Amino acid sequence: MSQKYLIRIAELERLLSEQAEALRQKDQQLSLVEETEAFLRSALTRAEEKIEEDEREIEHLRAQIEKLRRMLFGTRSEKLRREVELAEALLKQREQDSDRYSGREDDPQVPRQLRQSRHRRPLPAHLPREIHRLEPEESCCPECGGELDYLGEVSAEQLELVSSALKVIRTERVKKACTKCDCIVEAPAPSRPIERGIAGPGLLARVLTGKYCEHLPLYRQSEIFARQGVELSRALLSNWVDACCQLMTPVNDALYRYVMNTRKVHTDDTPVKVLAPGQKKAKTGRIWTYVRDDRNVGSSSPPAVWFAYSPNRQGKHPEQHLRPFRGILQADAFTGYDRLFSAEREGGALTEVACWAHARRKIHDVYISSKSATAEEALKRISELYAIEDEIRGLPESERLAVRQQRSKVLLTSLHEWMVEKSKRLVRTVLIFTESSDQLSRATDRVPGLPASPGYVQ
Repeated sequence: MSQKYLIRIAELERLLSEQAEALRQKDQQLSLVEETEAFLRSALTRAEEKIEEDEREIEHLRAQIEKLRRMLFGTRSEKLRREVELAEALLKQREQDSDRYSGREDDPQVPRQLRQSRHRRPLPAHLPREIHRLEPEESCCPECGGELDYLGEVSAEQLELVSSALKVIRTERVKKACTKCDCIVEAPAPSRPIERGIAGPGLLARVLTGKYCEHLPLYRQSEIFARQGVELSRALLSNWVDACCQLMTPVNDALYRYVMNTRKVHTDDTPVKVLAPGQKKAKTGRIWTYVRDDRNVGSSSPPAVWFAYSPNRQGKHPEQHLRPFRGILQADAFTGYDRLFSAEREGGALTEVACWAHARRKIHDVYISSKSATAEEALKRISELYAIEDEIRGLPESERLAVRQQRSKVLLTSLHEWMVEKSKRLVRTVLIFTESSDQLSRATDRVPGLPASPGYVQ
């Protein structure tokens, strides 16, 4: 082969190598572009998800702020607000009717304030009456000097406060001795609420009523007694309260057994501020409420409620409270209840039934904060279920179940399908609703003895 062809082949090989290298670099660039595009797409997806999550969180926070604002400055209850509006409308109508019937509707000579005069409500008849009888100063007629005869009375009542007064009851137990032997007898000592205590039952009732009904701390009660001239320390009052709690233990235990001895219990918890001794900042404790109430199915068993306190909201507390209970538990979606519905629970799992009031409240919060048409539609649909519950309240279980199967179940299925289609504005509520749909349906079409919403628990 000539030198010329060898050079030509070498040039072609060099060109081929350069083209191969160029193609390899282009492949690398293309691969880098594809990786960059994939990264950007992934970043965009994450950014969109983050934006959507942030939007949901913003809506949630707005709803929380609006809820807190209503709790601070507005009416807390929808029902109360509706009742107030209804009462105001009724009052206005009654005022107009009164003016029209009396002929003073358009009388400019009669000030409106005078036309709105109200009759004073009579004082309660059960209060004791102390009569002060006042005789006229004149013993004869001031006009002619004639004899005055009884004509009648002009009476007026005034409400007065008889201040509670402390007194000392001294019990003297008489001792007697036999005149023939050394035998001595004496009257037995009367029983006292607190053994060897100085507090009588009325005083103890006053302290307990002040603390638990009138929310008077013991140190304030101590100051009140001091102003009445009796020194009763806060520690002494605290000991009295503890002793009274011990006295009430049998009643509390009997109430607990009665509430738990039923097939269904409604429960909820409420946060309470607790000021621990020696600490300036208050902690948050919990009051757990357990209700037995079968009146909605026409039962004659009296309703009852049992309360329990815990320093926190850990699930171990309701687990301990409900240890002897076997049956149906209607509650919110608090995860602390989950162990109660587990097959591993001692005594067997409880039947979980969700609370419609809690599910509806989430939707109501969204509606208040955003005036969402979707939330409004959801509230209307739920109100239809509530209307059915109002109709069947107090009916026998068989009739309640029949109505729920015929009417409520259709509405519930339609509501569930409609809510699953919705997103964004109601996404949190839809998630809660769909996760609890089976438990919510038990409250309407599977367990006839259950109310859809035990609002009295809250």
